[in-house]
Amino acid sequence: MEVESTFIDGCFVIKPKIFNDERGSFFESYNQKVFEEITGLKVDFIQDNQSISSKGVLRGLHFQTGKYEQAKLVRVIQGEVLDVGVDLRPDSKTYKQHFSIILNDQNNFQLFVPRGFAHGFITLSESAIFGYKCDNYYHKPSESGIMYNDPDIAIDWKLDPSEIQLSEKDKDLPFVKDLKR
Repeated sequence: MEVESTFIDGCFVIKPKIFNDERGSFFESYNQKVFEEITGLKVDFIQDNQSISSKGVLRGLHFQTGKYEQAKLVRVIQGEVLDVGVDLRPDSKTYKQHFSIILNDQNNFQLFVPRGFAHGFITLSESAIFGYKCDNYYHKPSESGIMYNDPDIAIDWKLDPSEIQLSEKDKDLPFVKDLKR
């Protein structure tokens, strides 16, 4: 496993070593010891989640607040997505900046999204199975989010806006400037 830093402190891209042969392929998707040695972070993942989405489905940008903040390690099991982490740490030098990456079932890259970030993804393939590990349990009263098309963040979601499908909840998220903290 190779771990690469991004320009946003605490946000990492994980690239597995993939072994291919005539039978198919094998890779180790996560190794806590290697992750900790390379990043210097001790993260205890306690919940795994999975979603299945069709093309154009945008899930995000979500986060939890207070003692229920979550770090996430995300990956695509099948298909392709554009995955995005937005730094919402007010004291960070990269506050309101985002990192995006294509995750798919060919590169098998993963993105580590630290606490204090909003996270979201859009499905670029006909469908995608998306999996993620969290270091804290989901807590409905602590859930929050920001609008996917916030002009202060200016994310290029790679699809025409007419193709984007949002949940009713995600249509009503605030812009960063309107967040109550």
